[in-house]
Amino acid sequence: MPSPKAVALVLSKAEREQLEAWARRRKSAQALAQRSRIVLAAAAGLTNTEIAQRFAITRGMAAKWRARFAAERLDGLVDEPRPGRPRTITDAQVEEVIVRTLETTPRDATHWSTRSLATELGLSQSAVARIWRAFGLQPHRQQTWKLSRDPQFVAKVRDVVGLYLDPPERAVVLCVDVKSQIQALDRTAPILPMLPGTPARATHDYKRFGTSSLYAALDIGSGKVIGSLHARHRAIEFKTFLQRLDREVPDELEVHLILDNASTHKTPAIRKWLLAHPRFVLHFTPTSSSWLNLVERWKPGTTTRAHSSGQRPPTRSSTRSPATARESTTHDTRRPAAARRSARSRSRSSSSRTGSRAARACSRPPAAASRPQPAPAPGSPTSRRGR
Repeated sequence: MPSPKAVALVLSKAEREQLEAWARRRKSAQALAQRSRIVLAAAAGLTNTEIAQRFAITRGMAAKWRARFAAERLDGLVDEPRPGRPRTITDAQVEEVIVRTLETTPRDATHWSTRSLATELGLSQSAVARIWRAFGLQPHRQQTWKLSRDPQFVAKVRDVVGLYLDPPERAVVLCVDVKSQIQALDRTAPILPMLPGTPARATHDYKRFGTSSLYAALDIGSGKVIGSLHARHRAIEFKTFLQRLDREVPDELEVHLILDNASTHKTPAIRKWLLAHPRFVLHFTPTSSSWLNLVERWKPGTTTRAHSSGQRPPTRSSTRSPATARESTTHDTRRPAAARRSARSRSRSSSSRTGSRAARACSRPPAAASRPQPAPAPGSPTSRRGR
């Protein structure tokens, strides 16, 4: 049976422009783009077989969209409405949800929730949630921002970024900062190990063992972190950390330190030490711009890796800084004055008790300890008590 003759297509100027616009689509609505190319090829005089070979489709598909366009023109290329439940939320209701979310607040709260707004507008909670997701609305979230008021902001940023991009030769660049007030905590009972289907379990309550301050210097060239734990956060601890860096870094290299504007970095004692060690050069980040210090990207991991759940009491001698690659750590073993006085007092009282016991032992007759005790007579009270 011979195939039906293909319908010849003649396009108007407006139809051709619209079809060419649809055919140029590379990412969106590819079905509509392919149908437009089929119609344009048919209008150019190609047969259905030639169209199928050109676009790697079937001959029936080429004939279908040729006939559909001949009957319905441009509207025939658009997908027909699909079966399903009709839409119940109008555009006006969607607009009202968005306007209420952005421009109003409830009487008893600072922001709307999906349930409170749904009750206010007479919609379902899931409908409000879908609208919020579609338009990226998250009333429960709040971000913070801060502008630096440092008059030398631009110069300091260029100085620090220049060290990152082009560090000087025969020098080491260290990003220095301190993580203060680290809570040294331990659980009141051993942590139960993880099992298949059960995570590790720890008691809710804990014991406190004071706080520590972690000084860290990140070498931007090698990624090595030099850390030091101290009981307090003062200029004297910072000077001790500088002395540690002076011992760690080879003498033939300059040391460029990137650090913030803390008052402990600018005391007369620190200035005097820097004058005696001219190879140390300090580069301060702008005010309220600690994000510019690269070590700030290393510090958050210390909490999740080492300080979130302790097992043994983190004493001064056993406390360890976070385990990172190529990291060395020192520890401050000094105790507060009150603790030292208490320790001396306990030592003196223990010594006095020990001395008194020794004196009593020495005052006893030597033979009393070695003389054998006679056996109690049968029926005596001592013998009955022993039984």
